[in-house]
Amino acid sequence: MTMFQKILIANRGEIACRVVATARRMGIATVAVCSEADADARHVRLADEAVLIGPAAARESYLKADRILEAARRTGAEAIHPGYGFLSENEGFAEACAAAGIVFIGPPVAAIRAMGSKSAAKALMAAAGVPLTPGYHGDEQAPAFLAERAGEIGYPVLIKASAGGGGKGMRRVDRAEDFGAALISCKREARSSFGDEHVLVEQYVLKPRHIEIQVFGDTRGNVVHLFERDCSVQRRHQKVLEEAPAPGMTDARRAAMGRAAVDAAKAVAYVGAGTVEFIVNQDGSFYFMEMNTRLQVEHPVTEMITGLDLVEWQLRVANGEPLPLAQHELGITGHALEARIYAEDPDRGFLPSTGRLVHLAPPPASPNVRVDTGVEEGDAITPFYDPMIAKLIVWGADRREALARMRQALATYRIVGVANNVEFLGRLVATHSFAEADLDTGLIERENAVLFPQGGPLPDDVWMLAALAELQRERQRPVAGRVDAVDRDSPWHVLDGWRLNGSARRSLEFARGETAMVVGVEVVGDGYRLTVGGRSVVARGTLASDGRLQAQLDERRLRATVVSSDARRHVFVDGRSFAVDVVDRLEAGVGHDDVVGGLKAPMPGKVVALIATADTMVEKGAPLLVLEAMKMEHTITAPGPGRVKSFFFAAGDQVTEGAELVDFEASP
Repeated sequence: MTMFQKILIANRGEIACRVVATARRMGIATVAVCSEADADARHVRLADEAVLIGPAAARESYLKADRILEAARRTGAEAIHPGYGFLSENEGFAEACAAAGIVFIGPPVAAIRAMGSKSAAKALMAAAGVPLTPGYHGDEQAPAFLAERAGEIGYPVLIKASAGGGGKGMRRVDRAEDFGAALISCKREARSSFGDEHVLVEQYVLKPRHIEIQVFGDTRGNVVHLFERDCSVQRRHQKVLEEAPAPGMTDARRAAMGRAAVDAAKAVAYVGAGTVEFIVNQDGSFYFMEMNTRLQVEHPVTEMITGLDLVEWQLRVANGEPLPLAQHELGITGHALEARIYAEDPDRGFLPSTGRLVHLAPPPASPNVRVDTGVEEGDAITPFYDPMIAKLIVWGADRREALARMRQALATYRIVGVANNVEFLGRLVATHSFAEADLDTGLIERENAVLFPQGGPLPDDVWMLAALAELQRERQRPVAGRVDAVDRDSPWHVLDGWRLNGSARRSLEFARGETAMVVGVEVVGDGYRLTVGGRSVVARGTLASDGRLQAQLDERRLRATVVSSDARRHVFVDGRSFAVDVVDRLEAGVGHDDVVGGLKAPMPGKVVALIATADTMVEKGAPLLVLEAMKMEHTITAPGPGRVKSFFFAAGDQVTEGAELVDFEASP
């Protein structure tokens, strides 16, 4: 059977790059599509061809089915791989592909339709004998009716967008009096993200695990499962860490969940890659949650433990070939973990971050370490799309070995230019709960004290490493006019601190927020005596062009990285990162006036609702307005008791990061 000669990838970022890699290995040409914001993105650079399909906003580009189909026709692509997100589970797009004679590399339209609505899917699963979470999954959507059903189910309950995913349009509600506001917010976010505000209400399972089964079907009626993934570690209902196989899974439970997943897939005559997701109680009982009719973000951990390429399987099945292996031929080898590297600030409620990747140095790839990414150093994280930077995947012979490799890989990951969650992930995998596989979806909240430690003074080593790197940069910096000097070997051009009488002494000044630190410097032989507070050490080292610093502080050797970005120095050492600023006394007194009396936008976005009323008094924590950014809603709250004098924007207005939102007068 002849394989496709050319496919179009209707997606962007790391999944587009991932599909290109497999297609290239199989000798298949690839066509990328891109928005104006992605004109020079990594997936565009990797593909054989690329077509510009519209402006930056996804609704004007990646969600424009007609433009994507026209690009496929124009380039002669025989099939379209939708990746995940965007149009991957859009039945209208799948139908349009079929009408155009282009193969949709995904399930049949009927399967997408059946599983596209969470409530309809649950009714179908009930008929197929798949266990369901107690709840209301019907069509009646009146707020009073849903509130009544929630009371019957019993609090806490979970409101979920029927057409949703990725944690969007989802709220946990613990009290009846909070149900109305949560429902309004949930419906608004669902309408914005999926164009459908229909919701369902379910019992919230306390201390649940989130375990999903990878399934695959072909056009000949064969369906297999490729075992499970544990995706319990989440923040804001979005997965942070995934692993395969699930810790503590018995053979009997794996077989039962596998059978249920295969039954679910067969109930809709499923073809291609899909995932059946379950909520699992601590006693091992499980309930069907939803079926994702696409490849999942976390599919690499399944690939690592099975040795298979799931994108290749997708291509072969879409080409009409049978599944490459039968159920009895599939097995598990070792353990794999995946960490999602995001441009976000964990200390600010995981708010997305935008900006240019000034420095990007992931751990080196190997048979045991894999990095799937859609960006490279110099690329930008924009406010238009999901802020994922990469997926870091590691493999070990068992979970303990995989965990050790993940810790090491995170400790060597270097990112400068955007706030990111690398250090947070390092703390997360080191928690007692995760290390001992005490997993549930509330793990992050349970380990809050460890994951969000109170800030303290910077270690002396950080100031010293910043100073040592600065001194090494000075030595490497050419003197103005030195190249053209007549006497290039003149000793006056040597920056080694030599003095005719005595030793050279000076100081370097750094700052971190309100904290300033003066580092005393004295040249001693081939190094420096550095003094911070009452501590003094002899420091030597070599600095590479990428910021890698081999340092020796007295008799102790350290490996660090110090990256320069304007006046800021980013110090990476011992698995942590610290940002300090070089203070130039020639610029002392030149500052920036802080805007007072208001609240600023923490990121670019759109004001979707004004909650408070102008010229009213509010208490600390009272919701003032809702800002939508990167497809998620963020509530801006009062920093303390005071008066809302006025709003600077109306609902529907776009705002930039740092824009003044509320004229707020704090109570005396």
